[in-house]
Amino acid sequence: MTLRRGFKKEARELAEEVRAELGIDALTPLDPYALAELYGIEVFDLTHPDLPPDSVRHLTEVRPHVFSAALVPLAPSGAIIIENHVHHPRRRRSTMAHEMAHVLLEHPFSLMLTDEGGCRSAVAALEEEATELSGELLIPTGGARVAAFRGWSDQVVASRFRVSLRMARWRMNVSGARRIACRWRDRRTRGEVSAAR
Repeated sequence: MTLRRGFKKEARELAEEVRAELGIDALTPLDPYALAELYGIEVFDLTHPDLPPDSVRHLTEVRPHVFSAALVPLAPSGAIIIENHVHHPRRRRSTMAHEMAHVLLEHPFSLMLTDEGGCRSAVAALEEEATELSGELLIPTGGARVAAFRGWSDQVVASRFRVSLRMARWRMNVSGARRIACRWRDRRTRGEVSAAR
């Protein structure tokens, strides 16, 4: 499946607006919890006392990989996010950004669950949009390009933006940042060679 025409540009612009609302630039790590707070979305984890202890134990000890988070609608138009607190903080940040992308894009939903394979929704196109926007929120194209021009490795990008190595690698590839930096370096080198002749 591919994103609808023009969506990547919309996602970049929306991510820039959201980052501006949070007062951060393209090289500052986004705090998805601050984003949730800004939009009035409460976040709970599985330590909530109203949750059944056997279910919590199953999701945190027996099979923690089967549940990352859930975006739960509240009547009439609100929502909360319930996340699995035993996951690595970088994974939790990515999951939160994905769930907040659904909120920012005003996707219609009932209940959306996220596990190790991604978000489980009936509409694949909406999942792809949320994935694209969450990536743009966590590592904006502008930030990826700066990282590429500075020659940062995927590990440095992951560390800088507080995301997984997998997320850093994906964003550096999908943004085209390294291709752009490489072409610029090639043109510059050719220009220097021509000038020397």
